[in-house]
Amino acid sequence: MLNPARRRQTATLMTPSLQTQTIGTLDLPELRPFRTLRRTAEHFQEGLFVAEGEKVVWRLLHSEIQVVSLLVTPEWYAKLAPDIGRRREPALTVFVGSKELMQQIVGYSLHQGIMATGRVPAHRPLDEVIDGLPSPHMLVALDGLRQAENVGVITRNCVAFGVDAIIAGETSCSPYLRRAVRNSMGTVFKLPVFHADNLKESLSTLHTGYGTRILATDPHSSVPISSADLTGNICIVLGNEDTGVSPEILSISSERLAIPMQKETDSLNVGSASAVCFYEASRQRTAPA
Repeated sequence: MLNPARRRQTATLMTPSLQTQTIGTLDLPELRPFRTLRRTAEHFQEGLFVAEGEKVVWRLLHSEIQVVSLLVTPEWYAKLAPDIGRRREPALTVFVGSKELMQQIVGYSLHQGIMATGRVPAHRPLDEVIDGLPSPHMLVALDGLRQAENVGVITRNCVAFGVDAIIAGETSCSPYLRRAVRNSMGTVFKLPVFHADNLKESLSTLHTGYGTRILATDPHSSVPISSADLTGNICIVLGNEDTGVSPEILSISSERLAIPMQKETDSLNVGSASAVCFYEASRQRTAPA
C-alpha cells in the first residue's frame, strides 16, 4: 500500500485524464500486451509497443511518444509519480499490482516490476521526415535485419554517434519491437524512424531528391571505411545478420565499404559493425575543417 501522505502528494501531480487502478489479476483486457510479451509483431500491427525496466520506462515518460498505460508495483508507482504527473495524454491508465502478481509475467528479472505500453509514432512520408532533419544529414537503413536485439543495439549506437534517423526496410525488424526497444535502452524515443514499404525506392528517392550517397556495408569490398568520405548527406546501409546487404540494394549503392579485420576474421556482429561505422562517420563529421 502507498503511504497516505505520498498518495495525496501524487494525486496533485496527476492530470485530470489519468486513471489509477489497483489490480489483483492480470486478466483485464487492457493488460493483454503485458500478458503476451512474445507477440511483438502483433503488438506492432496494432500500433503499440511494450517498454520494460526502469531506464526504458523513464525515458518513455520523458519523451514525446504517447504513453497508453503503465503496469507497476506500488513501490515503482510512488517513485515515478512526478514523472507520470508530467504526462498530458488524453487518457492514461496506471495499473498498480503487487510484486507477486508482476512475477507471473515472463521475464520479471528484466522488466523489474515496471512496464509500459506506448503508441508507435504515426507514419509520416519520407519527404516530411527528411525535411525535418539537420543538413547535412546522416541516416541509417536496415536491410533484412531479423533479430530485434541487433536492431536495438544499432538504434542505441545511432543515438550515441549522431545518426539523424533510421529507415527500417520492409524485410527488417522495426526498432519498435519490444526486444529492440529494450536493447536500445529507450534511446529509440529520441530518433525519427521511417518504416519503408519499399527500401530500394526510398533509397533511390534519397539519392536523386536529396543528394544522399547510399553507402552499403560489404565485407567483400576493397574500400576500408576509414578512407571513405563520410561527410555530407549519407545513408549507411546495414544488412542481414547472415547474408549482408541484399544484391538489390547493393545495385543502387553509391559505394561499398568494409571494416578491415585481422587473423582471417570474415565479419563482425552487425551491432558491433554499426558502432565502428558510426564512430568513423561521427569522427569525420565533427573533425575541425
